[in-house]
Amino acid sequence: MPDRVMSLYRPASPVDVQQTLSPLMRGRRDPTCWVHPVSRDVWRTSHTLAGGATTVFRQAREGVRVVSWGAAAEIAVDEAPTLLGRDDDWSELRLDALPELADVRRRNEGLRLPKSGAVFEALSAAIIEQKITGLEAHRAWDILHRDHADAAPGPAGLVPRHLRLPLTPEQWRRIPSWDWHRAGVDYSRSGTVIRSATVASALERTSGLPTGSEEPLRRLRSIVGVGVWTANETVQRSHGDPDAPSFSDYHIPNMVGWALAGCDVDDDGMRELLEPWRGHRERVVRLIKLAGNPRPKHGPRMTVQDHRSH
Repeated sequence: MPDRVMSLYRPASPVDVQQTLSPLMRGRRDPTCWVHPVSRDVWRTSHTLAGGATTVFRQAREGVRVVSWGAAAEIAVDEAPTLLGRDDDWSELRLDALPELADVRRRNEGLRLPKSGAVFEALSAAIIEQKITGLEAHRAWDILHRDHADAAPGPAGLVPRHLRLPLTPEQWRRIPSWDWHRAGVDYSRSGTVIRSATVASALERTSGLPTGSEEPLRRLRSIVGVGVWTANETVQRSHGDPDAPSFSDYHIPNMVGWALAGCDVDDDGMRELLEPWRGHRERVVRLIKLAGNPRPKHGPRMTVQDHRSH
């Protein structure tokens, strides 16, 4: 049985574990990050150069209890405070002009932006999600990990059976074309994942750069097939970037438009509306999501595509 490492993280200010880690979850059956339906504990697997780890985060009165198993268990526990947004400072965000969002923030003071440090993991997930519905992307992520990833370390009967370690760059590169096809991932996206896997080590080195640095975005966008949306979706999670909202998203510009201007807007309109909060734009978007979408429920919805017969 892998050694167990335990710790209690006592944050200086409140941290809501589930709210903070929710951006790292790819659907209810994500095999790498999962919330227990009863205890609400968050289970997450991770890879480092030392190996893999399975870590469970439990909300407690005195902070967050962290328990981890696997070759990288000690690393996972040591990095838990960073993952839970210890360095995510909201103190300079001014919401005087947005009283509704200021109220959302007061009611969700434990919200933090996570910083996983796992650049390629976040990138591969964002690539899978390009130009399709979340349902399709989550299905593909589940299938590919179920079939090609290593089992999560930890004691049988305690660690959820469906958990898998994140696919390594080499494992992504070994997935045969027919398995990509079966998971519903087209050639364009699978090719982008494979190209990204070849430079994964260089991408991981950007995790040590200061939060908000433009260099991670520049390196990500130098990969063919990685645009603004994919790069921003990545650094939100891997670097905890508070100023990288999801431009070119199917839904978010209109969500921001209705929250801040009472109308639909395009990407340019979203940039203009968020400009007063430059440096905190992703934080503002997270609060808008928590507030709920005030946009009238009408108009076309993105349809599920099935690429497997193509």
